[in-house]
Amino acid sequence: MARSKVESVRQSEPSLLKVLGNWDVLALGFGAMIGFGWVVLTGDWIASAGTMGAVLAMVTGGLIMAVVGLTYAELVAAMPKAGGEHNYLLRGMGPRWSFIGSWGITGGYITIVAFEAVALPRTATYLFPDLNAVPLWSVAGDQVHLTWALVGAVAAVVVTAINIRGVRHAGIAQTFVVLLLLIVGLMLVFGSFTGGSTANMEPFFTGGMGGFFAVLVVVPFMFVGFDVIPQSAEETKIPARQIGRLVVIAVALATAWYVGTILTTSSAMNADELAGTDIATADAMGKLFGSDIMAKVLIAGGIAGILTSWNSLLLGASRLMYSMARSGMLPAWFGKLHPTYRTPVNALVFIGGLSVLAPFFGQNMLGWLVDSGSPSIVIAYALVSLVFVLLRRSEPKMDRPLRIGGAGNGGRIIGIAAVVLCLGLLSLYLPGMPAALGSVPWLLFGLWWGLGMVFLLRIPAGIKPGIRAEEDLLERLAARRRG
Repeated sequence: MARSKVESVRQSEPSLLKVLGNWDVLALGFGAMIGFGWVVLTGDWIASAGTMGAVLAMVTGGLIMAVVGLTYAELVAAMPKAGGEHNYLLRGMGPRWSFIGSWGITGGYITIVAFEAVALPRTATYLFPDLNAVPLWSVAGDQVHLTWALVGAVAAVVVTAINIRGVRHAGIAQTFVVLLLLIVGLMLVFGSFTGGSTANMEPFFTGGMGGFFAVLVVVPFMFVGFDVIPQSAEETKIPARQIGRLVVIAVALATAWYVGTILTTSSAMNADELAGTDIATADAMGKLFGSDIMAKVLIAGGIAGILTSWNSLLLGASRLMYSMARSGMLPAWFGKLHPTYRTPVNALVFIGGLSVLAPFFGQNMLGWLVDSGSPSIVIAYALVSLVFVLLRRSEPKMDRPLRIGGAGNGGRIIGIAAVVLCLGLLSLYLPGMPAALGSVPWLLFGLWWGLGMVFLLRIPAGIKPGIRAEEDLLERLAARRRG
């Protein structure tokens, strides 16, 4: 059968470069999850739920993300294309659902990229207390200073420029920074064994179920990033089956990291001492080694985490926007590749521009971004879990290099469990629940989805899901422009 005109055009377009190996992919996924949150939030987790309560919540969250990660593992092995969720939902549920899932995860990624741009000057202040100079304005009671904001804005320009230069440059930078992060983590563990005390970990449980849920609710934000691996699948040079396995490995490593951070931090100081800290993990590191210099070393690890998460999620968000533009869901401007580096330059500039602006809203943006992005992330995860189940039914003979749950009904059970768990997480954000969002996060959430509705309504209805869904969508959009 002759190829359609749309398919012929697509085949002739420049493509992304296949340059990422096993370690590059794992470093992107793991580094995306280990951002800055573990540095500033660990003390709050321990205060909310107690040492073992926080551990239990984080392990529970890790198991939920692992179940979701299993669905991703099968799907990315079957469809190793840039855009991840975009492709799975397009094939299993059609263009409009594909847009909803893609828009949700893109929104989550962008909130974290912006979060890191605010987190960097927040961390730098710990090292340089005199950083705040030239007051600009106040946002929700927080005074914003020009020098403080410029630290985040300049870093945003640098990280964006690295990504424009190419995924290989981004991958090399990611590998180096992840290694630095792991060294700092091992030092923290060593300090806990030599200078920590189990007596400091008490009380092991506090806050009841409210405390448990207060920690559990941050799980989507803390674990988002394993799905960057599917976003970069078209730029890997490893077997599709191996890509899927790396998704699950990345989730397991992140869970171990967060549990280790909780245990080591709580071993350093008792509950009263933790309550009086500025940045709990840094102060814990200083206490374990009896040196303020070691506290600053931990902050260097925090900065490494900021950069790894920032780099990975900027990559992931840009590939999603590129994929949506390539399918006609977003303006073609977002689908332009750099003529030399073959990276989605316009998508990167757009997201980078938003992260340049974020620090000028002050450090209160940290909490707002965490809260506003999490529901969008969970919506995307729920849809991917659902399409995993639907594709098992509609396309049982699809080539699945990595088949989760074997040939029987085990895979469907895993998929259904992932859907239920995601919906349970999503319910925690609703009014009246322990982790209900405030008005500003809901406003940011509403603005993002309001913008999304503009693009969603441009997508023609009635296009059936399947292997030709993207081609049918492009043909319908082309016919609309002609007619």
